Amino acid sequence: MKLYIKYMVSLRCKMLVKDELKKLGINCVSVDLGTIELQDEITDEQLQTFRNNLEKAGLELLDDKKNILVEKIKSVIVEMIHYEDEVPKVNDSDYISEKLEYDYTYLSNTFSEVKGITIQQYIIMHKIERAKELLLYDELTLTEIAHKLHYSSVAHLSNQFKKITGLAPTYFKELKEKRLKNLEDL
Repeated sequence: MKLYIKYMVSLRCKMLVKDELKKLGINCVSVDLGTIELQDEITDEQLQTFRNNLEKAGLELLDDKKNILVEKIKSVIVEMIHYEDEVPKVNDSDYISEKLEYDYTYLSNTFSEVKGITIQQYIIMHKIERAKELLLYDELTLTEIAHKLHYSSVAHLSNQFKKITGLAPTYFKELKEKRLKNLEDL
């Protein structure tokens, strides 16, 4: 039996879910990003108690199939952009479709219907968040960041960055440096 949780993003959340299952005497096979696989069926009472305990912790147990699918899509995108060393070299649509074993058109239509934005817009937002992180770490040049995130050019990354943040990547980086200098001057 599988259960789906709305967006577990930290090890703390993973441990919290495992602890709640243990308190209820529920054996789980695995707890991954957004997914819990249980060893056995659980009673309606256990499920409701588990749901209530998760809600108290700020997590949500998902029931609706479309919402579950959207959360899976979001998890694949977050994993693809934030947790892999390099964004996969294959087409985003092929990667997501292959990971979730669904036709991309179906995934795209479902995502847009539920979220009100396209999968591509969601990917761009996360790529820009990742670019911001990498700029703040100050370990890679803008060219290296563009390459790492599979942008066709630095100009393409810069245009999307400015469209999303309202700032050029170089100005964003300068702001960080100014803040650090101001902190040092205190």
